[in-house]
Amino acid sequence: MTRYIIKRFAVMAALLLGVSILVFWLFTLMPGDYYSSNRSLTPEKKAELRALAGLDKPVIVRYFLWLGNMLHGNFGFSLVYKRPVADVLGPLMWNSFIVAFAAFVLTWIIAIIAGVLAATRQYSWFDKLVTILLFASLSIPSFFIGLMMIKIFAIDLHWLPAGGMTDTGSNSTGAAYVFEVMRHMVLPVAILTFLGAGSLTRYFRTGMLEVLRADYIRTARAKGLKERSVVFSHGLRNALLPAITLLAFELPGLFAGAIITETIFGWPGVGKLQLDSVFSRDYDVLMTITMLLAFLTVLGSFLADIMYAVADPRVRLIDSGRAS
Repeated sequence: MTRYIIKRFAVMAALLLGVSILVFWLFTLMPGDYYSSNRSLTPEKKAELRALAGLDKPVIVRYFLWLGNMLHGNFGFSLVYKRPVADVLGPLMWNSFIVAFAAFVLTWIIAIIAGVLAATRQYSWFDKLVTILLFASLSIPSFFIGLMMIKIFAIDLHWLPAGGMTDTGSNSTGAAYVFEVMRHMVLPVAILTFLGAGSLTRYFRTGMLEVLRADYIRTARAKGLKERSVVFSHGLRNALLPAITLLAFELPGLFAGAIITETIFGWPGVGKLQLDSVFSRDYDVLMTITMLLAFLTVLGSFLADIMYAVADPRVRLIDSGRAS
């Protein structure tokens, strides 16, 4: 197992290196920069500022400078906020994380329960309802759902706030502050959960249907085991194996999907910052966020490989056989 983890870790490091080269190269191809879009600067001042920022150096030199600084925890300087990128991203990453983590947990809980119940009650009214909601989550745009939820729950019913992270002018602290933030989280988390649970439920439903038709399930039932034990102890464990691979896409997907959600609800997170940085051409911020999403993707793939090897020892045996 140790050899398997070391090998996967080496692959992860190589992938991140390749992604960093690709990301930096693509951003160098983008026309203009922060200074060129500022019409108040003269051409001489723009050239001077570009030189101070190191933008006049060759691309290969700039890449190794950027990579070296990034490995030392220096992610660049935000030209818009006039602060280091780490200082700009730090608080906003935490804001995005609490929403993404809550949506991630709810998505998997709902998807597992709905997928298992829909598979064990195939063609029932519950299965049909799950199918309708599944296609709705895949087809309805997130911005439309967000605006509808604001209209219903914030404007018409006055149950929840329309946006932001706290109330306007709020000075809450302690438990009152936590409760206030949780109230503002309800709508963004609900949208991300609804959008994510649909596709994930489909995987669990399909996987459970295939597993429940397997020979060992019929054997377990023939032995007189209770249906709950057959479904959850034998069926669900094997149906979870293909879903483990989805972890590689769930982590960055939540952050990437939060761009529209954070913009609609005015949630101060990484997604909204990324969108604002596109318009302002704050490339240091954009490259850092892009590398963060790439890191989450590779990390998710790494964790999925480890979890798959733990759940199915045959993966380790196959990998060891190829290595020998």
